[in-house]
Order: sequence, then structure tokens, then C-alpha cells
Amino acid sequence: MLPLQTFAEYIRKNDLFNRTHKILLAVSGGKDSVLMVHYFKEAGFKFGIAHCNFGLRGGESQRDEHFVRTLAAVMDVPLYVTHFETKTYAADHKISTQMAARDLRYSWFEELRSNEQYDFIAVAHHQDDAIETVLLNLVRGTGIAGLHGILPKRDYLVRPLLFLSRKEIDELISSNSIEYVEDSSNLTSNYARNKLRLDVIPKLKEINPNLEETFARNIVRFADTEIVLQQRIAQLTAEICEKRINGVYLLIEKVVALRPQRLLLSELLKPYGFTEMVAEELLASLDKQSGTSFYSPSHRITIDRTELIITNTIEEHDRHHMIHRADKTLQLDRQMIEITYAEEVSFESNLHKAFIDVEKLIFPLILRNWQEGDRFMPLGMKNFKNLSDFFIDQKVPLPEKENIPILINGNGEIVWVMGLRQDNRYKVTSTTKKVVIFEQKFK
Repeated sequence: MLPLQTFAEYIRKNDLFNRTHKILLAVSGGKDSVLMVHYFKEAGFKFGIAHCNFGLRGGESQRDEHFVRTLAAVMDVPLYVTHFETKTYAADHKISTQMAARDLRYSWFEELRSNEQYDFIAVAHHQDDAIETVLLNLVRGTGIAGLHGILPKRDYLVRPLLFLSRKEIDELISSNSIEYVEDSSNLTSNYARNKLRLDVIPKLKEINPNLEETFARNIVRFADTEIVLQQRIAQLTAEICEKRINGVYLLIEKVVALRPQRLLLSELLKPYGFTEMVAEELLASLDKQSGTSFYSPSHRITIDRTELIITNTIEEHDRHHMIHRADKTLQLDRQMIEITYAEEVSFESNLHKAFIDVEKLIFPLILRNWQEGDRFMPLGMKNFKNLSDFFIDQKVPLPEKENIPILINGNGEIVWVMGLRQDNRYKVTSTTKKVVIFEQKFK
């Protein structure tokens, strides 16, 4: 018999699930996952079994699948099995075989959970796995989140065996005569995690025989510390991050005043994909010339006089939209352009409206972003001005200028810099017979 009271208490204490829930167990056939199956069966929880055959160990992989199929039949629970071309996936995505296997299995587990209406996915990580994860994160470099290692619950993923050590699992398997299959790859030092398991952790346990208990307490402390940090970051985000239509703005003087500076700035920038190294480089560049930019896979942060400006680079790419004579509206991501014609010559002082002499237009028109070398004749002037200089005069933030729509005539001339100024050459005059009105409206 298994010690079910300790199992039930751990589930209750960490609010993992209850008896009304239906749980999908990830089962490889090894000691840990097989023990988890027996715990669930004896405790009377509703569950099914999911098994991945990664095809990496030849006959062993087939043996493991056969064992799990037999186990599910004996337990009289639903079974789901899939086969992956793991090495092909790893090569196609240029990642390690271990990372490929992880991506494939968790993606499939979540698909199964949703399709088969399971409430949670249970994996059989234990205390030693948590130790290995923390040590790996420390060796590779980590923030606070990496120090708490494996958590009992995250979204739909639960880990109901984290109260057990590997030694305790071995003893339970032996004392209850539970059958399992051994993965021979766990006995080699080829992988980083196995090197820690076989070579490093035994040495640490010579120093501290109660290593599992010590790490369990430390992991709780680290998790609590992360909560405190995230509360502080939420407070700072509300205080110093101003969301505007074209990006997020942070006053440089408030960034300079952060303490501890690097940690807090790194956490503030993390949601936009910036690394700690970028935060360090940014802090070292605050006194440099405006226009210095740093990039993440999805965003750009630019130093612009008194502010840092974060913009979405995925949304910044050049857009070219055609406007034909018959068009009445043009829909953009965050705004729309409304087009009307009038026989009566009129004019209104409104930066978001342009009143253009129709006879001077060559259709189709083009709406695009600013380009290097653009120039126009601002309304009220008789000389040309580089658009980049005009933006500087108007104190337009550097990232914002790349998102300002520019209306281009069929002959390539600028007609209107939307929201700022139309071109003097296309203004309404006493000889104008028909007016087209372009109005910029925000959604």
C-alpha cells in the first residue's frame, strides 16, 4: 500500500486538483511516472494515460510503449499513444534532440487535454528533478524565476510527486513490488542533466546528506521572493510606463532613479523580449546621442531625448496601401482614412484633415511609411524641406516617425504627412473646382 495521506495532503496544500477533475498522466514507463499511476489508481482519481514514442532508442522505445499499453489495460483507464519523428523535428528547427522531444510532448499533451476534455496534465517530477533544474539554471545563468526551479502547479500542468525524493520513490517501488521499465539513457553522462544527476549531486550530498529537504525549503523561499519582485514590477509599470497609441514611454530620469537599477529595468523590459544584457547596455548608453536603439525579437527600445520609447517592430514594417478614385475609406491597424469629395471649396484648420485640389491628384495614390530622402513643401512655405528635418522641428519621437502615414501622389510627390502637415503644392486655392477631403480617424 502506498502512503496516500501524504499524497493527498500535498495535492490539497498546493491546490493541484480535486476529485471532480479529470487528469491526464504523462507516462513514460519509468519508475517515477509508473508510481504516479499507482498513486492515482489507489487514491481513486479520474485519469487517463498519455505515452510518447520518440523513436530514439530502437527496441527500447517499442518495449516502453508495449509496457505502458499493458499498464493502461490493467488499470482500466483510457490510453493515448503517439509517435514522433524527433530527430527530423530537431534538425528542421535547429534545436537539440532533448529540446525537440520536450516541445513535441508538451504540445501534444496540451492538444490531448483540450480535445479529450481533461482538466490538468500531470507529470512525475520529484524533488531531485527540482534540484537538477535549479543547478542547471544557475550554471547557464538565470534570474529569480530560474531559482525556484519546478513549481507544483503552472496553468494546466501539475506535479503531484514533488514531495518525494528519488530515493523515496525507489523505496516505494521496491516495497510495493511495482513493475517498470528502465530507460538506459538515464544511466549515461551524455546529457547535462544526467551529469548533474550522476556526478555532481552525489558530491553535494556528501556535504549535505539532507540536500533534497534543503533545496525544497530554498525553492519555496525563491518562489516567495519572485512574488515580491513581481509585485514591485507591477507597481513600477503603473508608475513609470506610459502607454500611448504608438508605443510605451519611460522617462529616463525615472529609469536612472531605479534601485537596484539593472534588476528592475531588466524585469520591466522582460515582457517585450529584452534580455538582461540589453538592459545593461541600455543603462550604459543613457547619456549618448538620441536615436540609439536596442532590439528584441519583437520590439525596439530607443533613447529619445528625455524618454525611452518601446515600439513593436513586427508592426513597424513598411506598409503600402493603394487608394483609388472610387475609394471611400481605407482601413489600417489602428486607424482609418475617410475620403469625401465636395464641389464647394472649403477649408478647416484640423491637423487630421487634408483639403486637396482634386485636379492635382494622379490616381491611384499610395499610403506608406516615411522613407530616407523624403522631402515635401510644408503648407505655407515655398521651399522644400527634408521630412526627417521636419520631424525634428515638430519634436516627433524617433520611432514614431516610422509609423506616421504619408500620402503620396501618383507622380511620387508627398501630398500629406498625416496628422502634421499637408503639402503646399496641393492646397485649395481660389481656382480649385473640386475638393477631396482626407480625414484621419483613430479606432
